[in-house]
Amino acid sequence: MAITLHLRSESKPLEHRSALTPSTTKALLEAGYKVNVERSPVRIFDDEEFEKVGATLVPEGSWVDAPTDHIIVGLKELPEDKFALKHTHVQFAHCYKNQGGWEEVLSRFPQGGGTLLDLEFLTDDAGRRVAAFGYHAGYAGAALAVEAWAYQLQHPEAKTMPAVSSYPDQDALLSDVRAKMQEGEAITKRKPQVLVIGALGRCGRGAVDLCKQAGIPDENILKWDMAETAKGGPFDEIIESDIFVNCIYLSEEIPPFVNDESLKKEKRNLSVICDVSCDTTNPHNPVPVYTENSTFSRPTLPVPGYDNPPISVISIDHLPSLLPREASEAFSQALLPSLLELKDRQTSRVWQQAEGLFSSKVGTLPESMRSTFQRVADSMPSMPGTGSK
Repeated sequence: MAITLHLRSESKPLEHRSALTPSTTKALLEAGYKVNVERSPVRIFDDEEFEKVGATLVPEGSWVDAPTDHIIVGLKELPEDKFALKHTHVQFAHCYKNQGGWEEVLSRFPQGGGTLLDLEFLTDDAGRRVAAFGYHAGYAGAALAVEAWAYQLQHPEAKTMPAVSSYPDQDALLSDVRAKMQEGEAITKRKPQVLVIGALGRCGRGAVDLCKQAGIPDENILKWDMAETAKGGPFDEIIESDIFVNCIYLSEEIPPFVNDESLKKEKRNLSVICDVSCDTTNPHNPVPVYTENSTFSRPTLPVPGYDNPPISVISIDHLPSLLPREASEAFSQALLPSLLELKDRQTSRVWQQAEGLFSSKVGTLPESMRSTFQRVADSMPSMPGTGSK
């Protein structure tokens, strides 16, 4: 019996990316999968592009009533709600690292007998993520940071820079960034100095590439990674730069890179922080100078109490949607080999590992929040790799 994948329409405002693209949908169909695609008013790919390759178009939001054996595929979080989830969901759920409200998000799955296969934690044999948006997140984050630097120079009293929206392609974004940087350079008579932490990773490489392509000379781009941060922060080099781009993957508690004490130093040039990692509600956030996410409609948030220069924070948690077509294609192509293994989910290492992680995380919930899961787990024989008892 063919497995049916159900691509849901994203509900996050201004989220134009897609976990499946017409090209990867075509590959799945040719491999024997059925693919239902919800009509979407926001997806970068037109509905007809999916229909043309053979997918079945279904109404937006119809995943809720889909048969329970359909696998629901998406990217960002589901809309906040309380009803129990009965399907297997492949998505980013942002609830495995004790983020704010994680218990409420995760508990919906065991309460309905559903399963979460979190895209953030799908790894290959070497422990490297099989698919990630990191490169385009860093690229887009650095782009907005340069634009924010220039805008702040022109409008030092502004609380936020104007709303931004996705670009049709990378060339259009670059053209915009170069023009904005020239405006800032006309005021400062120099290009900005940028410090990127996590520069050796996907995200950091994207940030560095944007800076270079925008015309920032290499000597103005400080590329830091684990060796440079090993001594522990806060770091004066951050506050002496104009722009700080944080691109690390936070896996454990570390000293802060920057904090209120370091920002108060007289030698501060820092005016823009782009926290691409966006661990806003993580108790170990190494950039603990802001408390809320910014958005495409409000791209920057002021850090209270600082002026001359003011400090703006960019903390948008879906930055790759600034370049939705390129980001979606790169991510979906990287994810495709794993998606093709869904028909062998019971033996596929990547999916068994994901199920095992889900089971272990559910096990940390209060028993009252995982009652359905516990009843099912207790009634089943132990299965290697799933975490079931």
